[in-house]
Amino acid sequence: MTVGVLALQGGFEAHAKALERLGATPREVRTPADLEGLDALIIPGGESTTITLGVEREGLAEPLARFARSGKPLLGTCAGMIMLDRDHLGVLDIGVRRNAFGRQLASFEAELTFDGHPVHAIFIRAPWIEDVGDGVEVLAEVDGHPVAVRDGNVLAVAFHPELGDDLSVHEWLVDRVHAA
Repeated sequence: MTVGVLALQGGFEAHAKALERLGATPREVRTPADLEGLDALIIPGGESTTITLGVEREGLAEPLARFARSGKPLLGTCAGMIMLDRDHLGVLDIGVRRNAFGRQLASFEAELTFDGHPVHAIFIRAPWIEDVGDGVEVLAEVDGHPVAVRDGNVLAVAFHPELGDDLSVHEWLVDRVHAA
């Protein structure tokens, strides 16, 4: 199983290590050609403006959206969730507020119920979802704000699952590949 990790900026190396722990082979994605032959894809956290500039520079917007429409599993974390919203790649019908929980000093950790299971979540300059469109399922909230959503094969979370020991979010991705 080969899982791509968008490697233009942000926490792509930590995602690669989490995937390796689950027996998947990670591949850094920097160009459209790097998407060929992938079983799944992760768009990691980082700085969404910088990631957007890299996506535009490399001509990745349409190939990433096409990958999402292919039915293969796709995970966006933190800035990756922002990239999937209707104002960026348009993959998910959600409106996202950047840095909604505050600046770096307001970072926090929380125990969430995620898709019916406990998850330890690390929030760093995290966004939250302000508007959820039809067909988008809210999987977790913090203080009444959605922080994890799913629409079919696409999962988006406002936290950083790659930074902790809890592999359940990455397991979701790997399980979806196995189920296909």
